Amino acid sequence: MTPSTSTQPKGPDMRVNLCGVELVSPVIAASGTFGYGVEFEEIVSLDRIGGFVTKGLSREPMAGNPAPRIIETAAGMMNAIGLQNMGAKAFVAEKLPKLRSIKGAVVIANIFGFTVPDCLEVIRILNDAPGIALYELNASCPNTSHGGMVFGTDPALLGGLIEACKSIAKRPVIVKLSPNVTSIAHMATVAAGAGADAVSLVNTFLSLAIDVETRRPRIANITGGLSGPAIKPIAVRMVNDVANAVRIPIVGLGGITRPEDAVEFLLAGATAVEVGTATYADPRAVENIASGLRRWCADHGIAKVSSLTRGMIR
Repeated sequence: MTPSTSTQPKGPDMRVNLCGVELVSPVIAASGTFGYGVEFEEIVSLDRIGGFVTKGLSREPMAGNPAPRIIETAAGMMNAIGLQNMGAKAFVAEKLPKLRSIKGAVVIANIFGFTVPDCLEVIRILNDAPGIALYELNASCPNTSHGGMVFGTDPALLGGLIEACKSIAKRPVIVKLSPNVTSIAHMATVAAGAGADAVSLVNTFLSLAIDVETRRPRIANITGGLSGPAIKPIAVRMVNDVANAVRIPIVGLGGITRPEDAVEFLLAGATAVEVGTATYADPRAVENIASGLRRWCADHGIAKVSSLTRGMIR
C-alpha cells in the first residue's frame, strides 16, 4: 500500500484566525516599521509571516514632524515621525499592485485621520482596492497635535470614531489603542461596544528626553513615543487586562524581540502579535521571530500555536 501524503506542513500548526482572516503565523510586522511592505520583499519572505501593517495612511500625503525625530534610548527608542506617508490614493496606485503580486502576503492597512471625516475618506479610498485583508484604525499615535491619541484617550470620541468607520468599512477593523490612559481595559470595552472587530495594543508611551548639554529636548517635537524592550512588561500586563475585559481578538505588541516575548503576549490573551522596534536593529526580525516561535512550539510539544492564547491571568 502506498503511504498517504499530507498537505499540512510537518511540525506545529502555526495558523491563527484573526477576524476571519487565516494567518500562517501569529507574528505580524507592525505599522511604521515595515514601510509599505514592498521595501522588505527582498529581505523578508512575506509568505512566512502572519502579515504586515502598512505605514499609517492618511487622506492626503503628510511630511511628518521635523528632525531630529528618532533617538535611541537605554532599552529601546523614542520617535516622533508624525505619521509621514504618501497618502491613501498613492498607496493604492503605486504600492498595492506590487503587493498583490507577492504570493502569500497579507496586507493590513493602517488608517489615520485628524478628524472622523478624514478617516472615513481613507476607508472609502481603500474599500474597493483589492489586496487588503484588514484595516487597523490608528486611534493612538502620540506624535500629532490632533487626531491619533486625542481619539484614543477620550471614550466618547473613540466610540464615535469606531462607529462611523465600521458603518462604511468593507473589511474587519482592528482598533489600535493608546497606553496613555488610566484604564486601557475600559477603552477596549468602549471599542468593542462600538463595533471593533479586534483591538491592537499597545502603541508607544508618551515620553521626553532632554540633552543635558544643550538643555533642550532631544526630539524636535519635544515629546515622542517610547517603544522597545523597556515597555514590554507593561504591554503584557495591559494585554492581560484587556483579555479579562473583552471577548474580541487582541493583537499584542510592545518590545517583542524574541520568540519567548511573543509567547508571553499569547499567554496573556493575544491571538497575534506585532513586531516593530526590533526591525530597526534587524530587518529580518519579524521572520526570525516567526521561525523561532515555530521552533519553540516544537520544543515544548505545542501542537497548535493558537492553544497558547488563554488570557484570564489574574
